[in-house]
Amino acid sequence: MGLLDRLEVVSRERRLKVARAVLYLAQGTFGECDSEVDVLHWSRYNCFLLYQMGTFSAFLELLHMEIDNSQACSSALRKPAISIADSTELRVLLSVMYLMVENIRLERETDSCAWRTARETFRTELSFSMHNEEPFALLLFSMVTKFCSGLAPHFPIKKVLLLLWKVIMFTLGGFEHLQALKVQKRAELGLPPLAEDSIQVVKSMRAASPPSYTLDLGESQLAPPPPSKLRGRRGSRRQLLTKQDSLDIYNERDLFKTEEPATEEEEESAGDGERNLDGELDLLEQDPLVPPPPSQAPLSAEHVAFPKGLPWAPKVRQKDIEHFLELSRNKFIGFTLGQDTDTLVGLPRPIHESVKTLKQHKYISIADVQIKNEEELEKCPMSLGEEVVPETPCEILYQGMLYSLPQYMIALLKILLAAAPTSKAKTDSINILADVLPEEMPITVLQSMKLGIDVNRHKEIIVKSISALLLLLLKHFKLNHIYQFEYVSQHLVFANCIPLILKFFNQNILSYITAKNSISVLDYPCCTIQDLPELTTESLMSYKTQEWYFRKYLA
Repeated sequence: MGLLDRLEVVSRERRLKVARAVLYLAQGTFGECDSEVDVLHWSRYNCFLLYQMGTFSAFLELLHMEIDNSQACSSALRKPAISIADSTELRVLLSVMYLMVENIRLERETDSCAWRTARETFRTELSFSMHNEEPFALLLFSMVTKFCSGLAPHFPIKKVLLLLWKVIMFTLGGFEHLQALKVQKRAELGLPPLAEDSIQVVKSMRAASPPSYTLDLGESQLAPPPPSKLRGRRGSRRQLLTKQDSLDIYNERDLFKTEEPATEEEEESAGDGERNLDGELDLLEQDPLVPPPPSQAPLSAEHVAFPKGLPWAPKVRQKDIEHFLELSRNKFIGFTLGQDTDTLVGLPRPIHESVKTLKQHKYISIADVQIKNEEELEKCPMSLGEEVVPETPCEILYQGMLYSLPQYMIALLKILLAAAPTSKAKTDSINILADVLPEEMPITVLQSMKLGIDVNRHKEIIVKSISALLLLLLKHFKLNHIYQFEYVSQHLVFANCIPLILKFFNQNILSYITAKNSISVLDYPCCTIQDLPELTTESLMSYKTQEWYFRKYLA
Protein backbone atom coordinates (compact mmCIF):
# COMPACT_ATOMS: atom_id res chain seq x y z
CA MET A 1 0.00 0.00 0.00
CA GLY A 2 2.94 2.31 0.67
CA LEU A 3 4.33 1.63 -2.79
CA LEU A 4 0.95 2.30 -4.42
CA ASP A 5 0.66 5.61 -2.57
CA ARG A 6 4.08 6.68 -3.83
CA LEU A 7 3.10 5.88 -7.42
CA GLU A 8 1.02 9.07 -7.43
CA VAL A 9 3.92 11.48 -6.83
CA VAL A 10 4.70 14.16 -9.39
CA SER A 11 8.39 13.31 -9.83
CA ARG A 12 8.92 11.00 -12.78
CA GLU A 13 12.14 9.56 -11.33
CA ARG A 14 10.47 8.66 -8.03
CA ARG A 15 7.57 7.00 -9.82
CA LEU A 16 10.01 4.93 -11.86
CA LYS A 17 11.84 3.87 -8.69
CA VAL A 18 8.59 2.73 -7.07
CA ALA A 19 7.53 0.93 -10.27
CA ARG A 20 10.84 -0.95 -10.25
CA ALA A 21 10.15 -2.01 -6.65
CA VAL A 22 6.75 -3.37 -7.69
CA LEU A 23 8.42 -5.18 -10.59
CA TYR A 24 10.81 -6.81 -8.10
CA LEU A 25 7.80 -8.09 -6.15
CA ALA A 26 6.12 -9.38 -9.32
CA GLN A 27 9.33 -11.19 -10.30
CA GLY A 28 9.26 -13.16 -7.05
CA THR A 29 11.66 -11.26 -4.74
CA PHE A 30 14.49 -13.40 -6.07
CA GLY A 31 17.01 -11.81 -3.70
CA GLU A 32 15.41 -13.67 -0.78
CA CYS A 33 14.90 -17.06 -2.49
CA ASP A 34 17.18 -20.10 -2.62
CA SER A 35 15.80 -22.01 -5.61
CA GLU A 36 14.00 -21.44 -8.88
CA VAL A 37 10.86 -23.09 -7.51
CA ASP A 38 10.70 -20.53 -4.69
CA VAL A 39 11.07 -17.66 -7.16
CA LEU A 40 8.20 -18.92 -9.31
CA HIS A 41 6.04 -19.61 -6.25
CA TRP A 42 6.47 -16.13 -4.77
CA SER A 43 6.08 -14.50 -8.17
CA ARG A 44 2.65 -16.11 -8.53
CA TYR A 45 1.68 -15.30 -4.94
CA ASN A 46 2.79 -11.67 -5.22
CA CYS A 47 0.95 -11.18 -8.52
CA PHE A 48 -2.35 -12.26 -6.97
CA LEU A 49 -1.61 -10.00 -3.98
CA LEU A 50 -0.80 -7.05 -6.24
CA TYR A 51 -4.03 -7.50 -8.18
CA GLN A 52 -6.13 -7.67 -5.02
CA MET A 53 -4.54 -4.38 -3.88
CA GLY A 54 -5.50 -2.64 -7.15
CA THR A 55 -2.01 -2.50 -8.67
CA PHE A 56 -3.15 -3.27 -12.22
CA SER A 57 -5.52 -0.29 -12.31
CA ALA A 58 -2.79 2.01 -10.99
CA PHE A 59 -0.32 0.80 -13.61
CA LEU A 60 -2.99 1.16 -16.31
CA GLU A 61 -3.27 4.86 -15.46
CA LEU A 62 0.51 5.23 -15.62
CA LEU A 63 0.50 3.47 -19.00
CA HIS A 64 -2.07 5.95 -20.33
CA MET A 65 0.18 8.79 -19.15
CA GLU A 66 3.23 7.34 -20.90
CA ILE A 67 1.31 6.76 -24.13
CA ASP A 68 0.08 10.37 -24.13
CA ASN A 69 3.53 11.73 -23.23
CA SER A 70 4.18 13.96 -26.22
CA GLN A 71 7.57 15.05 -24.91
CA ALA A 72 8.95 11.52 -24.99
CA CYS A 73 7.56 10.99 -28.51
CA SER A 74 9.05 14.21 -29.86
CA SER A 75 12.45 13.54 -28.29
CA ALA A 76 12.47 10.03 -29.79
CA LEU A 77 11.61 11.44 -33.22
CA ARG A 78 14.50 13.89 -33.05
CA LYS A 79 17.07 11.22 -32.19
CA PRO A 80 19.00 9.67 -35.08
CA ALA A 81 19.14 6.28 -33.32
CA ILE A 82 16.71 5.03 -30.67
CA SER A 83 18.05 2.73 -27.96
CA ILE A 84 16.72 0.72 -25.05
CA ALA A 85 17.12 3.71 -22.71
CA ASP A 86 14.30 5.61 -24.46
CA SER A 87 11.62 3.15 -23.31
CA THR A 88 12.64 2.43 -19.70
CA GLU A 89 9.39 3.56 -18.08
CA LEU A 90 7.20 1.76 -20.61
CA ARG A 91 9.17 -1.47 -20.31
CA VAL A 92 8.85 -1.50 -16.51
CA LEU A 93 5.09 -0.91 -16.66
CA LEU A 94 4.50 -3.51 -19.38
CA SER A 95 6.66 -6.07 -17.56
CA VAL A 96 4.61 -5.77 -14.36
CA MET A 97 1.33 -6.03 -16.29
CA TYR A 98 2.58 -9.02 -18.29
CA LEU A 99 3.67 -10.91 -15.16
CA MET A 100 0.29 -10.27 -13.54
CA VAL A 101 -1.68 -11.40 -16.60
CA GLU A 102 0.44 -14.52 -17.15
CA ASN A 103 0.51 -15.66 -13.51
CA ILE A 104 -3.20 -15.06 -12.90
CA ARG A 105 -4.19 -16.59 -16.25
CA LEU A 106 -2.66 -20.01 -15.51
CA GLU A 107 -4.97 -22.28 -13.54
CA ARG A 108 -3.79 -24.82 -10.98
CA GLU A 109 -5.62 -27.37 -8.88
CA THR A 110 -4.13 -25.96 -5.68
CA ASP A 111 -5.59 -22.48 -6.24
CA SER A 112 -7.81 -21.25 -3.43
CA CYS A 113 -11.37 -20.05 -3.92
CA ALA A 114 -10.24 -16.44 -3.48
CA TRP A 115 -7.72 -16.84 -6.30
CA ARG A 116 -10.29 -18.45 -8.59
CA THR A 117 -12.69 -15.60 -7.93
CA ALA A 118 -9.94 -13.05 -8.54
CA ARG A 119 -9.11 -14.75 -11.85
CA GLU A 120 -12.68 -14.52 -13.12
CA THR A 121 -12.97 -10.90 -11.97
CA PHE A 122 -9.72 -10.02 -13.70
CA ARG A 123 -10.88 -11.73 -16.91
CA THR A 124 -14.10 -9.73 -16.83
CA GLU A 125 -12.24 -6.45 -16.28
CA LEU A 126 -9.97 -7.12 -19.26
CA SER A 127 -12.80 -8.32 -21.53
CA PHE A 128 -15.44 -5.64 -21.02
CA SER A 129 -15.35 -1.88 -20.95
CA MET A 130 -14.99 -0.61 -17.41
CA HIS A 131 -15.65 3.00 -16.34
CA ASN A 132 -16.46 4.06 -19.93
CA GLU A 133 -13.04 2.91 -21.12
CA GLU A 134 -12.23 0.63 -24.02
CA PRO A 135 -11.11 -2.97 -23.42
CA PHE A 136 -7.47 -3.35 -22.56
CA ALA A 137 -6.69 -5.20 -25.80
CA LEU A 138 -7.81 -2.20 -27.86
CA LEU A 139 -5.38 0.03 -25.97
CA LEU A 140 -2.54 -2.31 -26.89
CA PHE A 141 -3.73 -2.42 -30.52
CA SER A 142 -3.62 1.39 -30.60
CA MET A 143 -0.04 1.26 -29.34
CA VAL A 144 0.85 -1.08 -32.21
CA THR A 145 -0.66 1.21 -34.85
CA LYS A 146 0.95 4.28 -33.26
CA PHE A 147 4.32 2.56 -33.39
CA CYS A 148 3.95 1.52 -37.03
CA SER A 149 2.80 4.98 -38.10
CA GLY A 150 6.07 6.46 -36.81
CA LEU A 151 4.46 8.66 -34.18
CA ALA A 152 5.98 6.69 -31.28
CA PRO A 153 9.11 4.86 -32.47
CA HIS A 154 10.32 4.38 -28.90
CA PHE A 155 7.51 1.97 -27.93
CA PRO A 156 8.87 -1.46 -26.80
CA ILE A 157 6.93 -3.33 -29.45
CA LYS A 158 8.07 -6.79 -28.34
CA LYS A 159 6.57 -6.37 -24.86
CA VAL A 160 3.42 -4.79 -26.30
CA LEU A 161 2.83 -7.73 -28.65
CA LEU A 162 3.65 -10.29 -25.99
CA LEU A 163 1.20 -8.72 -23.56
CA LEU A 164 -1.46 -8.38 -26.28
CA TRP A 165 -1.14 -12.09 -27.13
CA LYS A 166 -1.55 -13.13 -23.49
CA VAL A 167 -4.49 -10.76 -22.95
CA ILE A 168 -6.32 -12.19 -25.98
CA MET A 169 -5.59 -15.72 -24.79
CA PHE A 170 -6.83 -14.85 -21.28
CA THR A 171 -10.02 -13.05 -22.30
CA LEU A 172 -11.10 -15.15 -25.29
CA GLY A 173 -9.50 -18.46 -24.32
CA GLY A 174 -6.98 -20.83 -25.85
CA PHE A 175 -7.58 -23.85 -28.09
CA GLU A 176 -9.06 -26.01 -25.32
CA HIS A 177 -11.55 -23.32 -24.33
CA LEU A 178 -12.30 -22.71 -28.01
CA GLN A 179 -13.18 -26.40 -28.48
CA ALA A 180 -15.50 -26.25 -25.45
CA LEU A 181 -17.20 -23.15 -26.87
CA LYS A 182 -17.63 -24.90 -30.21
CA VAL A 183 -19.29 -27.92 -28.57
CA GLN A 184 -21.58 -25.63 -26.55
CA LYS A 185 -22.59 -23.58 -29.59
CA ARG A 186 -23.38 -26.66 -31.67
CA ALA A 187 -25.61 -27.91 -28.86
CA GLU A 188 -27.42 -24.56 -28.72
CA LEU A 189 -28.05 -24.68 -32.49
CA GLY A 190 -29.31 -28.27 -32.32
CA LEU A 191 -26.41 -29.68 -34.36
CA PRO A 192 -24.90 -33.13 -33.71
CA PRO A 193 -21.79 -33.18 -31.52
CA LEU A 194 -18.31 -33.10 -33.02
CA ALA A 195 -16.65 -36.41 -33.80
CA GLU A 196 -13.19 -35.27 -32.68
CA ASP A 197 -11.02 -32.30 -31.78
CA SER A 198 -9.08 -31.18 -34.84
CA ILE A 199 -6.22 -29.79 -32.75
CA GLN A 200 -5.72 -33.14 -31.00
CA VAL A 201 -5.89 -34.98 -34.32
CA VAL A 202 -3.16 -32.82 -35.81
CA LYS A 203 -0.98 -33.33 -32.73
CA SER A 204 -1.12 -37.11 -33.19
CA MET A 205 -0.13 -36.98 -36.87
CA ARG A 206 3.41 -37.56 -38.01
CA ALA A 207 5.21 -34.34 -38.89
CA ALA A 208 6.16 -33.92 -42.52
CA SER A 209 9.82 -33.46 -43.39
CA PRO A 210 10.59 -29.81 -44.20
CA PRO A 211 11.62 -29.10 -47.79
CA SER A 212 15.23 -28.52 -48.68
CA TYR A 213 16.55 -25.03 -49.12
CA THR A 214 15.55 -23.53 -52.44
CA LEU A 215 19.07 -22.72 -53.65
CA ASP A 216 20.41 -26.16 -52.76
CA LEU A 217 17.44 -27.74 -54.49
CA GLY A 218 18.04 -25.71 -57.62
CA GLU A 219 21.76 -26.55 -57.74
CA SER A 220 21.12 -30.25 -57.30
CA GLN A 221 18.52 -30.22 -60.06
CA LEU A 222 20.93 -28.51 -62.45
CA ALA A 223 23.62 -31.11 -61.84
CA PRO A 224 23.54 -34.04 -64.33
CA PRO A 225 22.39 -37.35 -62.83
CA PRO A 226 24.85 -40.27 -62.66
CA PRO A 227 24.56 -42.99 -65.29
CA SER A 228 23.08 -45.42 -62.78
CA LYS A 229 20.13 -43.08 -62.29
CA LEU A 230 19.30 -42.70 -65.97
CA ARG A 231 18.03 -46.24 -66.43
CA GLY A 232 15.51 -46.06 -63.59
CA ARG A 233 14.16 -42.57 -64.12
CA ARG A 234 10.65 -43.88 -64.57
CA GLY A 235 10.76 -45.66 -61.23
CA SER A 236 12.26 -42.61 -59.52
CA ARG A 237 9.48 -40.40 -60.87
CA ARG A 238 6.95 -42.90 -59.66
CA GLN A 239 8.48 -42.84 -56.19
CA LEU A 240 8.50 -39.04 -56.07
CA LEU A 241 4.83 -39.01 -56.96
CA THR A 242 3.93 -41.59 -54.34
CA LYS A 243 6.03 -40.04 -51.56
CA GLN A 244 3.66 -37.95 -49.49
CA ASP A 245 3.51 -36.46 -46.06
CA SER A 246 1.86 -37.76 -42.92
CA LEU A 247 -1.04 -39.36 -44.79
CA ASP A 248 1.16 -42.07 -46.32
CA ILE A 249 0.61 -44.56 -43.54
CA TYR A 250 -3.14 -44.12 -43.75
CA ASN A 251 -3.38 -44.85 -47.47
CA GLU A 252 -1.52 -48.12 -47.53
CA ARG A 253 -4.64 -50.25 -47.64
CA ASP A 254 -7.74 -49.85 -49.75
CA LEU A 255 -10.67 -50.73 -47.52
CA PHE A 256 -13.09 -51.12 -50.42
CA LYS A 257 -10.93 -53.45 -52.50
CA THR A 258 -11.29 -57.21 -52.17
CA GLU A 259 -8.05 -58.98 -51.43
CA GLU A 260 -7.12 -61.45 -54.17
CA PRO A 261 -4.08 -63.70 -54.12
CA ALA A 262 -1.42 -62.39 -56.44
CA THR A 263 0.17 -64.57 -59.07
CA GLU A 264 3.85 -65.43 -59.15
CA GLU A 265 4.51 -63.06 -62.10
CA GLU A 266 2.88 -60.15 -60.28
CA GLU A 267 4.89 -60.85 -57.15
CA GLU A 268 8.15 -60.97 -59.11
CA SER A 269 7.38 -57.72 -60.97
CA ALA A 270 6.35 -56.02 -57.71
CA GLY A 271 9.57 -57.14 -56.06
CA ASP A 272 11.67 -55.76 -58.94
CA GLY A 273 9.78 -52.47 -58.80
CA GLU A 274 10.35 -52.10 -55.08
CA ARG A 275 14.06 -52.79 -55.46
CA ASN A 276 14.29 -50.16 -58.20
CA LEU A 277 12.48 -47.63 -56.05
CA ASP A 278 14.63 -48.33 -53.01
CA GLY A 279 17.81 -47.99 -55.01
CA GLU A 280 16.96 -44.62 -56.49
CA LEU A 281 16.76 -42.39 -53.43
CA ASP A 282 18.17 -38.94 -53.99
CA LEU A 283 20.26 -37.15 -51.43
CA LEU A 284 17.57 -34.49 -51.29
CA GLU A 285 15.06 -37.01 -49.99
CA GLN A 286 17.26 -38.21 -47.12
CA ASP A 287 17.04 -36.60 -43.71
CA PRO A 288 20.52 -35.28 -42.81
CA LEU A 289 19.83 -35.55 -39.08
CA VAL A 290 18.65 -39.17 -39.05
CA PRO A 291 21.32 -41.83 -39.70
CA PRO A 292 20.41 -44.64 -42.10
CA PRO A 293 18.86 -47.63 -40.31
CA PRO A 294 20.91 -50.79 -40.04
CA SER A 295 20.11 -53.61 -42.41
CA GLN A 296 17.53 -55.95 -40.95
CA ALA A 297 15.24 -58.71 -42.09
CA PRO A 298 12.01 -57.50 -43.68
CA LEU A 299 8.94 -57.75 -41.49
CA SER A 300 6.09 -59.93 -42.58
CA ALA A 301 2.74 -58.41 -43.40
CA GLU A 302 1.25 -59.86 -40.21
CA HIS A 303 3.53 -57.75 -37.99
CA VAL A 304 2.87 -54.43 -39.76
CA ALA A 305 -0.31 -52.74 -38.55
CA PHE A 306 -1.65 -49.75 -40.49
CA PRO A 307 -4.46 -47.60 -39.10
CA LYS A 308 -7.69 -47.89 -41.04
CA GLY A 309 -8.98 -44.86 -42.87
CA LEU A 310 -8.07 -41.23 -42.41
CA PRO A 311 -6.87 -39.79 -39.09
CA TRP A 312 -9.98 -37.58 -38.98
CA ALA A 313 -13.65 -38.21 -39.68
CA PRO A 314 -14.61 -37.31 -43.26
CA LYS A 315 -17.11 -34.49 -43.67
CA VAL A 316 -19.64 -34.14 -46.48
CA ARG A 317 -21.72 -31.02 -47.12
CA GLN A 318 -25.31 -30.98 -48.28
CA LYS A 319 -24.19 -29.36 -51.54
CA ASP A 320 -21.83 -32.27 -52.20
CA ILE A 321 -24.68 -34.79 -51.94
CA GLU A 322 -26.89 -32.66 -54.20
CA HIS A 323 -24.11 -32.29 -56.78
CA PHE A 324 -23.43 -36.04 -56.76
CA LEU A 325 -27.11 -36.88 -57.25
CA GLU A 326 -27.45 -34.28 -60.01
CA LEU A 327 -24.63 -35.86 -61.99
CA SER A 328 -25.96 -39.38 -61.40
CA ARG A 329 -29.52 -38.49 -62.45
CA ASN A 330 -28.34 -36.75 -65.61
CA LYS A 331 -26.29 -39.81 -66.47
CA PHE A 332 -28.79 -42.60 -65.78
CA ILE A 333 -32.22 -40.91 -66.00
CA GLY A 334 -31.76 -37.75 -68.02
CA PHE A 335 -33.32 -35.19 -65.68
CA THR A 336 -32.77 -33.84 -62.16
CA LEU A 337 -34.96 -33.32 -59.10
CA GLY A 338 -33.37 -30.16 -57.70
CA GLN A 339 -32.48 -30.37 -54.04
CA ASP A 340 -34.27 -33.68 -53.45
CA THR A 341 -31.76 -36.11 -51.91
CA ASP A 342 -34.24 -38.82 -50.82
CA THR A 343 -35.72 -40.01 -54.12
CA LEU A 344 -33.38 -42.60 -55.66
CA VAL A 345 -35.82 -44.27 -58.09
CA GLY A 346 -34.17 -45.35 -61.33
CA LEU A 347 -30.62 -45.18 -60.03
CA PRO A 348 -28.44 -48.31 -59.86
CA ARG A 349 -27.60 -50.04 -56.59
CA PRO A 350 -24.02 -48.65 -56.28
CA ILE A 351 -25.41 -45.12 -56.38
CA HIS A 352 -27.75 -46.01 -53.50
CA GLU A 353 -24.78 -47.24 -51.46
CA SER A 354 -22.78 -44.12 -52.30
CA VAL A 355 -25.59 -41.78 -51.22
CA LYS A 356 -26.00 -43.77 -48.01
CA THR A 357 -22.29 -43.43 -47.25
CA LEU A 358 -22.33 -39.71 -48.01
CA LYS A 359 -25.30 -39.14 -45.70
CA GLN A 360 -23.56 -41.02 -42.91
CA HIS A 361 -20.73 -38.46 -43.01
CA LYS A 362 -22.93 -35.42 -43.60
CA TYR A 363 -21.64 -32.44 -41.62
CA ILE A 364 -23.45 -29.17 -40.93
CA SER A 365 -21.08 -26.49 -39.67
CA ILE A 366 -21.91 -23.54 -37.46
CA ALA A 367 -20.98 -21.28 -40.37
CA ASP A 368 -23.69 -22.86 -42.57
CA VAL A 369 -26.33 -22.11 -39.95
CA GLN A 370 -25.11 -18.54 -39.52
CA ILE A 371 -25.14 -17.89 -43.27
CA LYS A 372 -28.65 -19.33 -43.56
CA ASN A 373 -29.87 -17.10 -40.72
CA GLU A 374 -28.36 -14.03 -42.40
CA GLU A 375 -30.08 -14.89 -45.68
CA GLU A 376 -33.43 -15.23 -43.91
CA LEU A 377 -32.93 -11.87 -42.18
CA GLU A 378 -32.23 -10.23 -45.52
CA LYS A 379 -35.38 -11.74 -47.06
CA CYS A 380 -37.72 -10.85 -44.19
CA PRO A 381 -36.20 -7.97 -42.22
CA MET A 382 -39.53 -6.60 -41.00
CA SER A 383 -41.20 -9.82 -39.88
CA LEU A 384 -38.14 -11.37 -38.23
CA GLY A 385 -37.11 -8.15 -36.50
CA GLU A 386 -33.67 -7.18 -35.30
CA GLU A 387 -31.24 -9.95 -34.43
CA VAL A 388 -30.27 -10.24 -30.75
CA VAL A 389 -26.48 -10.44 -30.54
CA PRO A 390 -25.09 -11.75 -27.22
CA GLU A 391 -22.48 -9.53 -25.58
CA THR A 392 -19.62 -12.03 -25.45
CA PRO A 393 -15.95 -10.99 -24.99
CA CYS A 394 -15.30 -11.87 -28.63
CA GLU A 395 -18.23 -9.77 -29.87
CA ILE A 396 -17.18 -6.78 -27.77
CA LEU A 397 -13.61 -7.03 -29.03
CA TYR A 398 -14.76 -7.20 -32.65
CA GLN A 399 -17.06 -4.20 -32.23
CA GLY A 400 -14.17 -2.20 -30.80
CA MET A 401 -11.78 -3.31 -33.57
CA LEU A 402 -14.22 -2.91 -36.46
CA TYR A 403 -13.56 0.73 -37.41
CA SER A 404 -9.77 0.40 -37.31
CA LEU A 405 -9.49 -3.25 -38.29
CA PRO A 406 -7.60 -2.63 -41.58
CA GLN A 407 -5.01 -0.49 -39.77
CA TYR A 408 -4.56 -3.16 -37.09
CA MET A 409 -3.97 -5.94 -39.63
CA ILE A 410 -1.57 -3.85 -41.71
CA ALA A 411 0.40 -2.85 -38.60
CA LEU A 412 0.77 -6.46 -37.44
CA LEU A 413 1.92 -7.62 -40.87
CA LYS A 414 4.38 -4.72 -41.13
CA ILE A 415 6.03 -5.79 -37.89
CA LEU A 416 5.97 -9.43 -39.00
CA LEU A 417 7.69 -8.46 -42.25
CA ALA A 418 10.38 -6.54 -40.38
CA ALA A 419 11.01 -9.60 -38.18
CA ALA A 420 11.24 -12.03 -41.10
CA PRO A 421 14.66 -13.70 -41.23
CA THR A 422 15.04 -13.18 -44.98
CA SER A 423 13.90 -9.56 -45.09
CA LYS A 424 16.47 -6.94 -45.99
CA ALA A 425 16.82 -3.68 -44.10
CA LYS A 426 15.20 -0.76 -45.89
CA THR A 427 15.24 2.91 -45.14
CA ASP A 428 11.45 3.14 -44.95
CA SER A 429 10.94 0.03 -42.80
CA ILE A 430 10.07 0.27 -39.12
CA ASN A 431 12.71 -0.25 -36.46
CA ILE A 432 11.65 -3.20 -34.29
CA LEU A 433 14.99 -3.32 -32.46
CA ALA A 434 14.51 -0.07 -30.55
CA ASP A 435 14.00 -1.90 -27.23
CA VAL A 436 16.96 -4.26 -27.62
CA LEU A 437 19.80 -2.10 -28.96
CA PRO A 438 22.02 -0.55 -26.23
CA GLU A 439 23.02 3.10 -26.09
CA GLU A 440 26.60 2.25 -27.01
CA MET A 441 27.21 -0.28 -29.73
CA PRO A 442 29.38 -3.32 -28.84
CA ILE A 443 33.10 -2.99 -29.31
CA THR A 444 34.26 -6.53 -28.47
CA VAL A 445 33.53 -9.89 -30.04
CA LEU A 446 31.79 -11.11 -26.87
CA GLN A 447 29.45 -8.12 -26.79
CA SER A 448 28.68 -8.56 -30.47
CA MET A 449 27.82 -12.24 -29.97
CA LYS A 450 25.52 -11.49 -27.03
CA LEU A 451 23.80 -8.72 -28.97
CA GLY A 452 23.35 -11.02 -31.98
CA ILE A 453 21.69 -13.65 -29.81
CA ASP A 454 19.49 -10.99 -28.21
CA VAL A 455 18.39 -9.68 -31.62
CA ASN A 456 17.50 -13.18 -32.87
CA ARG A 457 15.60 -13.90 -29.65
CA HIS A 458 13.82 -10.56 -29.99
CA LYS A 459 12.66 -11.37 -33.53
CA GLU A 460 11.61 -14.89 -32.58
CA ILE A 461 9.35 -13.61 -29.79
CA ILE A 462 7.78 -11.04 -32.14
CA VAL A 463 7.10 -13.64 -34.83
CA LYS A 464 5.55 -16.13 -32.41
CA SER A 465 3.43 -13.46 -30.72
CA ILE A 466 1.96 -12.12 -33.97
CA SER A 467 1.41 -15.59 -35.41
CA ALA A 468 -0.39 -16.83 -32.30
CA LEU A 469 -2.38 -13.59 -32.06
CA LEU A 470 -3.65 -13.79 -35.64
CA LEU A 471 -4.48 -17.47 -35.30
CA LEU A 472 -6.47 -16.92 -32.11
CA LEU A 473 -8.36 -13.97 -33.59
CA LEU A 474 -9.27 -15.89 -36.75
CA LYS A 475 -10.48 -18.95 -34.87
CA HIS A 476 -12.55 -17.02 -32.32
CA PHE A 477 -14.06 -14.70 -34.93
CA LYS A 478 -14.97 -17.70 -37.08
CA LEU A 479 -16.79 -19.29 -34.16
CA ASN A 480 -18.50 -16.03 -33.20
CA HIS A 481 -19.71 -15.32 -36.75
CA ILE A 482 -18.44 -16.48 -40.13
CA TYR A 483 -18.72 -13.00 -41.66
CA GLN A 484 -16.42 -11.56 -38.98
CA PHE A 485 -13.85 -14.20 -39.90
CA GLU A 486 -14.20 -13.44 -43.60
CA TYR A 487 -13.83 -9.71 -43.01
CA VAL A 488 -10.59 -10.16 -41.07
CA SER A 489 -9.30 -12.67 -43.63
CA GLN A 490 -10.14 -10.27 -46.44
CA HIS A 491 -8.00 -7.52 -44.96
CA LEU A 492 -5.16 -9.95 -44.31
CA VAL A 493 -5.22 -10.95 -47.97
CA PHE A 494 -5.36 -7.31 -49.05
CA ALA A 495 -2.28 -6.63 -46.90
CA ASN A 496 -0.32 -9.41 -48.69
CA CYS A 497 -0.38 -11.86 -45.80
CA ILE A 498 -0.02 -14.93 -48.03
CA PRO A 499 3.25 -13.80 -49.74
CA LEU A 500 4.55 -12.84 -46.31
CA ILE A 501 3.92 -16.35 -44.97
CA LEU A 502 5.61 -17.83 -48.04
CA LYS A 503 8.56 -15.55 -47.36
CA PHE A 504 9.12 -17.37 -44.07
CA PHE A 505 9.31 -20.71 -45.89
CA ASN A 506 11.85 -19.39 -48.38
CA GLN A 507 14.77 -20.44 -46.21
CA ASN A 508 16.30 -23.44 -44.50
CA ILE A 509 13.25 -24.39 -42.44
CA LEU A 510 15.01 -27.14 -40.49
CA SER A 511 17.68 -24.84 -39.11
CA TYR A 512 15.13 -22.08 -38.51
CA ILE A 513 12.79 -24.14 -36.35
CA THR A 514 15.62 -25.81 -34.41
CA ALA A 515 17.54 -22.60 -33.69
CA LYS A 516 18.02 -21.81 -29.99
CA ASN A 517 18.22 -18.04 -29.64
CA SER A 518 18.96 -17.91 -25.93
CA ILE A 519 21.69 -18.64 -23.40
CA SER A 520 20.59 -21.03 -20.68
CA VAL A 521 22.64 -19.45 -17.88
CA LEU A 522 21.07 -16.03 -18.59
CA ASP A 523 17.45 -17.25 -18.61
CA TYR A 524 15.09 -16.20 -15.82
CA PRO A 525 14.89 -17.27 -13.01
CA CYS A 526 18.14 -19.24 -13.31
CA CYS A 527 20.22 -16.06 -13.63
CA THR A 528 18.85 -14.65 -10.35
CA ILE A 529 19.64 -17.70 -8.18
CA GLN A 530 22.87 -19.20 -9.43
CA ASP A 531 26.22 -17.50 -9.63
CA LEU A 532 26.74 -16.48 -13.22
CA PRO A 533 29.89 -17.91 -14.77
CA GLU A 534 32.23 -15.62 -16.59
CA LEU A 535 31.02 -15.42 -20.16
CA THR A 536 33.67 -15.57 -22.85
CA THR A 537 33.56 -16.12 -26.57
CA GLU A 538 34.50 -19.76 -26.10
CA SER A 539 31.84 -20.36 -23.43
CA LEU A 540 29.16 -18.80 -25.60
CA MET A 541 30.17 -21.04 -28.47
CA SER A 542 30.12 -24.09 -26.20
CA TYR A 543 26.64 -23.22 -24.91
CA LYS A 544 25.33 -22.84 -28.43
CA THR A 545 27.02 -26.10 -29.50
CA GLN A 546 25.58 -28.04 -26.54
CA GLU A 547 22.09 -26.72 -27.18
CA TRP A 548 22.41 -27.48 -30.89
CA TYR A 549 23.42 -31.09 -30.22
CA PHE A 550 20.62 -31.46 -27.69
CA ARG A 551 17.99 -30.22 -30.14
CA LYS A 552 19.52 -32.38 -32.85
CA TYR A 553 19.18 -35.40 -30.57
CA LEU A 554 15.53 -34.54 -29.87
CA ALA A 555 14.85 -34.15 -33.58
